Amino acid sequence: MESHDCYSATHEYPHPFFHEMKLTRTQRIRGVILGSILFPLRVTLAAFFFIVMWPLARLQLLGLSKEERSRPVTGWRRWFFYPIVCLLSRAVFFSLGFFWVKVKGRRADLKEAPVMVVAPHSSFLDMVVLCQTQLATVVSRSENASLPVIGALLDFNQAVLVSRKDPESRKRAVSQLTERLTSNGHWPQMLMFPEGTTTNGSALIKFKPGAFLAGVPVQPVLLRYPNNLDTVRWTYKGTTWTEVLWHTTSQFYTNMTIEFLPVYNPSQEEKNDPNLYADNVQRLMAKALGVPATDYVMEGRFPVSKLGGLSLPVELESPPREALSLLYRNGLGASDVEAALERIIDRCHSRVQEAKASAEELHTLLGLSDTETAIKICALFSKVEPGGWPRVPSQIVGSDLCHPKPPSVSDMVAFICCTPRRTDQI
Repeated sequence: MESHDCYSATHEYPHPFFHEMKLTRTQRIRGVILGSILFPLRVTLAAFFFIVMWPLARLQLLGLSKEERSRPVTGWRRWFFYPIVCLLSRAVFFSLGFFWVKVKGRRADLKEAPVMVVAPHSSFLDMVVLCQTQLATVVSRSENASLPVIGALLDFNQAVLVSRKDPESRKRAVSQLTERLTSNGHWPQMLMFPEGTTTNGSALIKFKPGAFLAGVPVQPVLLRYPNNLDTVRWTYKGTTWTEVLWHTTSQFYTNMTIEFLPVYNPSQEEKNDPNLYADNVQRLMAKALGVPATDYVMEGRFPVSKLGGLSLPVELESPPREALSLLYRNGLGASDVEAALERIIDRCHSRVQEAKASAEELHTLLGLSDTETAIKICALFSKVEPGGWPRVPSQIVGSDLCHPKPPSVSDMVAFICCTPRRTDQI
């Protein structure tokens, strides 16, 4: 079954944030028939096990003060409740069709690697990995703490909660992570998904540095779903979570493979630079998976690719992407593009309303070192006029940005992209 891993099936997608199930007519008919029977049965069983776990999760912390809850749970509360909740957690995924989970390699103990980094992150169903790691502590969005059952289980897990909208919350989370990972075994082992969002598995997106800030050894863990039909992936666009649940529970069973790679011990240089550490582990895991390691990342609610100091939305078409590449190769960084944007906005405010701008003018506005780059950028968006240089529509040099708002990364991309409809996607 390993040969049916679905990474190759997603190579046609433009970026890792899109996945759409492609079913044949036979598969659709089969899914409707099996789903009408298996879906309600399996979801009901899973819900039952969740409901049983709910009071157990609450009982573990019952009677503890806020200060006591801020320390790792030990003694009878741990040895009595943890095995039961772990068994019930496995029962949840068993009821959803994860009958067999194949494990490769050896899981490192707490002293060898205080944190496990798991990739690729495909969907909420990846949580089955917790059953194979003795419910290792996780990092979760603070909003999840208010969800029924899930909130109780996060409390039980003593998860690190973080709000992406609150800078102070992120600082507290970093402090908690560092404290736990450097506690010399005082806190349980942690498990993190360094990609920070779900993808289609066609590539590994850029790892966030959180798991690498403390500079401690990590154990890379690979997740694979070697099935003929890829039902588990839930991404930024494409298949919805309800479709994932329906199609997965409509299968007779779903295969999953968890592979524990050898512990990665960082060099001194990597300890001093968490981003370098994260990038090196990303490349190692991508090589083991046989997929590319990319600079894609989720910023806020939108996926982007990193180009130098710029963030380029992945949904932009090739001309603006190539234009930014040309600017970057010409030596312009994010601050240079901001300065160019200021000049473009000034041009707007001066009410210069020519229908087209020459490559020579673009060369001046952008502050390029040579005119050839300006000509290439013009050529990306416009045809060469007879007897003259390529000329670029005036909206590329600012007519879409005639507003007093300070320049931002979104504005930089909008300046390169000549279609106004793109600005509302950034």
